[in-house]
Amino acid sequence: MSQSLTKLMIHIVFHIKYNSVKIKREDMSALCAYINGIINNNQSSVYEINGVEDHIHILCRMSKNIALKDLMNKIKSNSSRWLRDKYYYKDFSWQGGYGCFTVSESAIKNVKRYIRNQENHHKKIKTKDEYVELLDKHNIEYDPQYLWDV
Repeated sequence: MSQSLTKLMIHIVFHIKYNSVKIKREDMSALCAYINGIINNNQSSVYEINGVEDHIHILCRMSKNIALKDLMNKIKSNSSRWLRDKYYYKDFSWQGGYGCFTVSESAIKNVKRYIRNQENHHKKIKTKDEYVELLDKHNIEYDPQYLWDV
């Protein structure tokens, strides 16, 4: 085989630290655009990105040329630095961890819709409950005491 061919579709979720300043609704689209640029600069591509005041969801095709931990480090470190450059966000920070879930080709449309509708979704469910649901749905073992930086 002379080529390495991949289509690594992933759904990423990461949260602010709970002592951090929350993301303002009016800043969310600029933040998402900035994160989109980080992902594109790392040979990956965003299919959908959105968030609410305390977390972000991303559906992207991840490049075979970057490790997930390196992509996440670049996304979180650069976006938090970018936010802290704005006066309101001088105390902003992301939690240390993140959730990442593989997405099958047949589920892309549903995951895009789910991410796009985050604001409505969170009228019905709290962030912590949503995150635990995602972990459970994907059969990811976790220790509840380490899910949240407080």
